[in-house]
Amino acid sequence: MSERRDPPPGTRRAVSNPARGIPAGPTPRRSPRRRPGPVGAALGILVTAAAPFLLPSSWLQTGLFAMAAAIGAIGLTLLSGTAGQLSLGHSFFLAVGAYGYVWAAAEPGPDAAGLGLPPLAAMLVGVLLAGAAGGMFSPISGRLRGMYLGVATLALVFIGHHVLLRMDPVTGGYNGRSVPPMEIAGFGFTADDPTGLLVLGRPFGAVERLWYLGLALVILAWLVARNLQRGRPGRAMGAVRDSEIAASVLGVPVAAHRSAAFVVSSMYAGLAGVLIALAFRRIVPDYFGLPLAVDYLAMIVIGGLGSVGGAVLGAVFVTMLPQLITQYAEVLPLVVPPGVVAPGVTPAELSRYLYGAAIVLVLLFARDGLSGLLRGPRGRPPISGEVGAARVAEHRPPPGTPDRNASTAVSKESTP
Repeated sequence: MSERRDPPPGTRRAVSNPARGIPAGPTPRRSPRRRPGPVGAALGILVTAAAPFLLPSSWLQTGLFAMAAAIGAIGLTLLSGTAGQLSLGHSFFLAVGAYGYVWAAAEPGPDAAGLGLPPLAAMLVGVLLAGAAGGMFSPISGRLRGMYLGVATLALVFIGHHVLLRMDPVTGGYNGRSVPPMEIAGFGFTADDPTGLLVLGRPFGAVERLWYLGLALVILAWLVARNLQRGRPGRAMGAVRDSEIAASVLGVPVAAHRSAAFVVSSMYAGLAGVLIALAFRRIVPDYFGLPLAVDYLAMIVIGGLGSVGGAVLGAVFVTMLPQLITQYAEVLPLVVPPGVVAPGVTPAELSRYLYGAAIVLVLLFARDGLSGLLRGPRGRPPISGEVGAARVAEHRPPPGTPDRNASTAVSKESTP
């Protein structure tokens, strides 16, 4: 009588299949995934908070754009990654948030419209206007799917650009409009309010002060998005993304959640647009065009669709890469530094080539993007056919041994 062997630790015993003659055997578990955890997030926040004491102002300015891009990319990954709705019009909602803040915070004049609100209230107005624009587009997003929704959102970019060029009192037309500075509780985010501010012996101007405002907004956007994904709304949006029919059978209001995802994503874009306006100090309609919308789509694909951390990583990669290429343009082959007339490619052009190559590599070899690479390899449960073939090979009798099943079948046929 053979002894019973227990499966090794960390495995599950499968159900035997007597009809096929395959006995039960251990089924490998999915290998655990490594996560950076809160320690890695806290370390990243500390390093980012120390950056104004270590980096020059040019890099801090690029970092501000990266923070704004991270906020906008988080909103887009909630829409496209979590809710499964393709959007190519994210730059339109960025423009609504940016110009909404400028219009609400500026003082009214003979040639420029404004409400004269406090800057913090104007920021809220910009975010709400972007959310309202997303809400007005949500009936269209509820009817269209996939590529057709992407084409419809792409139309927003061209229509919005035309409207921004014609609304001179609000946008300033082709020349753009100056951005009122941010001020919170009497503390100004400019170089002269208060004048001569020193922190640990280092002068803190407008860029350094805006750095910590941007960091606080990124942390807030991160926490809200994570709680949204882990809560009931996030699970409902994931169900709608996977199968709208199954979600409706489970009682999920599909149209409401699709509209809510568009509104939330638009509000994130509006907040990003406000931070972009504060970093630029002057905004023009041409900045919020189709290339910016493609950049945001590249951010979430390179970082990892549906991942909040991946959206931040993708935003940093896409925003910082042109600055890095510009920094080392003189030593890179075939790269022409800015302002030099010579045959070759500019840093902006090379950056877009590298974006495209990165997207292709991610789609082929790393579907989870940069966030998946940081988490480590993901274990895959074996396919049932692979498990069955392995068990048949394991319990197959050695060569030369008579097959008991075949001999039994022959004896039954020979019996009258």
